[in-house]
Amino acid sequence: MLRQLAVAAVTALFVAGGCRPALRKPLPVCPGKESVGGALSALRVRSEKLEPLRAAGTCRLEYYTDENRKAHKEVFPMRLWVNPPAQMSLRGDVAFDPRGLVVGSNEDEFWLSLRPKKISSYWWGRWSRNTYVEKLILSPRIVLEAIGIAVADDEGWSLSNKGPFDILTQHGDAGVMIKRIYIYSCDYLVRKIEYFNEFGQVEVVAELDEYEEGEDGLSVPQSIKITKRGDGGRDDSAGITLKSVRSTSFNEKQLELLFVRPSPGGFDNVYEVVGGKWIEQPAVEK
Repeated sequence: MLRQLAVAAVTALFVAGGCRPALRKPLPVCPGKESVGGALSALRVRSEKLEPLRAAGTCRLEYYTDENRKAHKEVFPMRLWVNPPAQMSLRGDVAFDPRGLVVGSNEDEFWLSLRPKKISSYWWGRWSRNTYVEKLILSPRIVLEAIGIAVADDEGWSLSNKGPFDILTQHGDAGVMIKRIYIYSCDYLVRKIEYFNEFGQVEVVAELDEYEEGEDGLSVPQSIKITKRGDGGRDDSAGITLKSVRSTSFNEKQLELLFVRPSPGGFDNVYEVVGGKWIEQPAVEK
């Protein structure tokens, strides 16, 4: 039961529930890009301008467990650091612990830890052994892409246009959809990303809103809502509201503290993530 609760909690902590309700007005329609190459190039230009950043904010979780018919809700302050292209660290002050939630990644690995005693769990994995991101929920990859890190490859993409959006769709082996990116044609900022599972079904949706460009030229979404589809409308979600987004720099000590995978010592439950599945590992003493 503890394992079920922990996995359910991770699902919640990796998905974002509405930061704030939005009254959407019809968007003006502008001409889109004429080719896949043009669309991908525009995303990469923006990504290449993205500098190391830090931000503060709040996270609102809404999730279900096997024992609860009603969603469990929790709101806590968080901090975010991003060092493009692959390093990120998100820390949430859960249960009065500034490291109650830690989500991180570097070029090779990703990790998540939850320190409240009733959960006390640690997950980690290698990017090379995990293809489908939807199993990770609040995946560092989703956070990086939401902030503006562009797609890394040119393979398997097609381009369409619907109303005010250019839509980039990526297909994998046997034509199964992997990802769909909705880009507002007038400013070419990403407004939504859909992630598909291995069966070609939408599993996770990231909605990006309230872009704001600061004095230092940063243009990132202040609102990130990530939703994991559940059975019977029991969707898990996590809503991230960012404030005080600033360019920054990292010294060697900070790079190690933020972007090197920490030891799993002291956690009651340790899992390695392989192919999106949790494989239980022996607990490690502090």
